[in-house]
Amino acid sequence: MIRDIEFRLSADKGFNTAFHHSFLKKKLGISGSDKAHFQLIKRSLDARKGKKQYILKYKIFINEAPVKDHFELIKIDLDLKKRVLIVGSGPAGLFAAIDLISKGITPIILERGKNVRDRRKDLVKISRMQTVDPDSNYCFGEGGAGTYSDGKLYTRSKKRGNVERILQILVHFGADESILIDSHPHIGTNKLPGIIENIRKYILDSGGEIHFNSRVNDLIINDDRIFGVIDSNGERYEGDAVILATGHSASDIYHLLNDKNVLLESKAFAIGVRIEHPQSIIDKIQYQCEVRSDYLPPASYSLVSKKDERGAYSFCMCPGGVIAPCATQNEEVVTNGWSPSKRNNPFANSGIVVPVYPSDTKAYSNFGPLSGLKFREEIEHKAWLLGGKNQGAPAQRLVDFLANRVSKDLPDCSYTPGISSADLNLVLPDFITKALRISFRDWAKRMPAFISNDAVLVGVESRTSSPVRIPRDPESLEHVHIKGLYPAGEGAGYAGGIVSAAIDGERCAEAIAVKMKR
Repeated sequence: MIRDIEFRLSADKGFNTAFHHSFLKKKLGISGSDKAHFQLIKRSLDARKGKKQYILKYKIFINEAPVKDHFELIKIDLDLKKRVLIVGSGPAGLFAAIDLISKGITPIILERGKNVRDRRKDLVKISRMQTVDPDSNYCFGEGGAGTYSDGKLYTRSKKRGNVERILQILVHFGADESILIDSHPHIGTNKLPGIIENIRKYILDSGGEIHFNSRVNDLIINDDRIFGVIDSNGERYEGDAVILATGHSASDIYHLLNDKNVLLESKAFAIGVRIEHPQSIIDKIQYQCEVRSDYLPPASYSLVSKKDERGAYSFCMCPGGVIAPCATQNEEVVTNGWSPSKRNNPFANSGIVVPVYPSDTKAYSNFGPLSGLKFREEIEHKAWLLGGKNQGAPAQRLVDFLANRVSKDLPDCSYTPGISSADLNLVLPDFITKALRISFRDWAKRMPAFISNDAVLVGVESRTSSPVRIPRDPESLEHVHIKGLYPAGEGAGYAGGIVSAAIDGERCAEAIAVKMKR
């Protein structure tokens, strides 16, 4: 007999598997003579209204041999005559390469940045020397923006592809098996580099190629078909197709496409701030207790407000995390957040952002489909000016922001380049600051302690998604005009996070394989 059962347990018993088994035996009437095998399928925490209970789902095999899903990557000899160029080695690019290998097609990855280990040295320079390498930073380099910015794997895009397969592949390359069970899986910035290195080794051992320090500077397009690319070293690469997986921060790629008269579209995106609290405040709010139990993880939150005509929402919430400097040029300030696997830093941070629509960027209409990009660039430059003309960030206590006054002093903050007291009204447009104020006050009705003198707003959070979409045919996934060009992932406007980008990269690889068979 095989049974699926879901039940609840208090927090102190949520990870006690011996208790789970004893509980299930009693509940299901499993006798001592029965052979039982217990397989945990899903685990989630319900902390609403102070419940603090784990919801557990088990598959139980009673007097039957346990069956566990076996995952194995398909690996066949590559046809060296079938070559697909992949621009970018973020989730979309790497998972496209893995999928191509399973179909016998040779992936050739061109990455503008450095490998994951050498890249780390450039991240240190941003914090300590406040200089940004435009090709090697938090956004560019092996693994893409996700490598050093948390590794949260929660996605709502389950209809677009096989989420379970993406998680299984990550486990295959070294991620903890808990990501297959937890409702909000998370790897951690400290563990992701090793996983990325394992993926690189797999691609190379299979016969694929990866070229670092190879920024694509030109596209080889003739008669509305792409034949290859030329990189910053003057090297020419040709292939049967090109997957463009450059991420949401590769502004130069958008300019290159625009200059080549490749059709682009403006799209909605979001801009705001990153808010940071002491983790203890968020724990008290969410768990309704003075001190968080050792059996509970650092608390998180997900917030949405529609009190304003456009509202605001939280993005990339990082419990026990750090605010990171994520600029890709020297005269801009961009923030993001990350958490280590244990989420054991003393602060909690989250992006709080407001939607920006193409109609909001009419002042930059002379930039055509790049109007949103120009709008974003100006805000990031203002943050640089008010942050001290280095990688320091402008900041304001939340209570001062709501009272429309500059903070006399600032609380401790995890942003290592440092923060400077500034009026964020001088950085962000009125429609954004208005929506932020309305939303903060709305959330405070449910969570009064959220508005705290220890809460600080750090500017700016501006890379939640791309302000540009590279339009493609919904069936073939090719660009609507340029044959052989496959825009993929966040930079193309078709994903929002590690898992959805990985799924989109796979979809493009599969579409290319189908076309090659034809």
